[in-house]
Amino acid sequence: MKLHELKPSKGARKERNRVGRGMATGNGKTSGRGHKGQKARSGGGTRPGFEGGQMPLFQRLPKRGFTNIHRKEFAIVNLDALNRFDEGTEVTPELLLETGVVSKEKAGIKILGNGSLDKKLTVKAHKFSASAKEAIEAAGGQTEVI
Repeated sequence: MKLHELKPSKGARKERNRVGRGMATGNGKTSGRGHKGQKARSGGGTRPGFEGGQMPLFQRLPKRGFTNIHRKEFAIVNLDALNRFDEGTEVTPELLLETGVVSKEKAGIKILGNGSLDKKLTVKAHKFSASAKEAIEAAGGQTEVI
């Protein structure tokens, strides 16, 4: 096969349907909208979820619970992710962002106690779980809440 012999496989490229361009196209006259009615009008049709006047499903289902609009979501970092840093490093949210441990800082960073830490680090974060704080201090490091 040569470069000039390349072409897309059959059915890979579909020509767009030209609506309202005469009877020969198969979509002339009413342009595939049928004869009159709500769906034939410009701007016609119904909103998503409309069930012809019947009470829509989303309205029939019971509503429960509460969503706090002021909820703070923290970026989570586990202890085993901190092992990548050298002994004695000061781990800050900025350092975690630039090394790619977290992709977004969100409302802050929370350190959780999954895994084990075997290096002495100074960790600065917005929140710590009790087990994470214990493990960092057991490894000889320090925790600091920002």
